[in-house]
Amino acid sequence: PARYVRIAETGGRLGFITPLSHNFCESCNRVRVTCTGRLYMCLGQDDQVDLREPLRASPDDDTPLIAAIRRGIDAKPKGHDFVIERRGAAPALTRHMSMTGG
Repeated sequence: PARYVRIAETGGRLGFITPLSHNFCESCNRVRVTCTGRLYMCLGQDDQVDLREPLRASPDDDTPLIAAIRRGIDAKPKGHDFVIERRGAAPALTRHMSMTGG
């Protein structure tokens, strides 16, 4: 979803992701997994699925892990809540993006 500009002095590219002015949510096909085993479906929401529990509980059976991933993908939102939460009137995101990675 980045929009790139070329830096004349270096020949490099600089990308800007602007989710407020260029809402790319409908076409987003990304999820993020943290180092603690949490699967976040959107950087702009706190909804997540714990993957560590099924990994530890069933190390020889991928079925519970696959089911957890599918639950997460099925719950992937159609849009972010960077500004105001859809369910209320407060800022929605209580976690900084740097906590998740991306």
